Amino acid sequence: MSVQPIEPNPPDIYAVTSDNRLAVQTAIDGLGLPAPTMVARPEAVHITLADPDDLGQWMYALGGTIRRGIEMYGASLWTLHTETPARPGGAVRVLVHVPVVSGEDVLAELRSAVAL
Repeated sequence: MSVQPIEPNPPDIYAVTSDNRLAVQTAIDGLGLPAPTMVARPEAVHITLADPDDLGQWMYALGGTIRRGIEMYGASLWTLHTETPARPGGAVRVLVHVPVVSGEDVLAELRSAVAL
């Protein structure tokens, strides 16, 4: 008689994506955060904003680190790397994106949160 290890079933990516979407939507509703566009994925939920001031609301509510992409054609993409508040099943990674035009006024708190 031989013993074979039992391989667990791979996670259902649709269920994980749906769970991530629900967790982030709950945080958005509970914290009153702007989220005009949400794209859920198994590894993270992406939120796309139009106004850099809205990125400040996310940073104040959830914390995190901002990364600024390279400037192309007079603008760069700023992304806040954060996660939902603790919950059963674990926190969900959230990436909040906003394009920033070169020379645009941006809150000092956002500029100081940019990781180099």
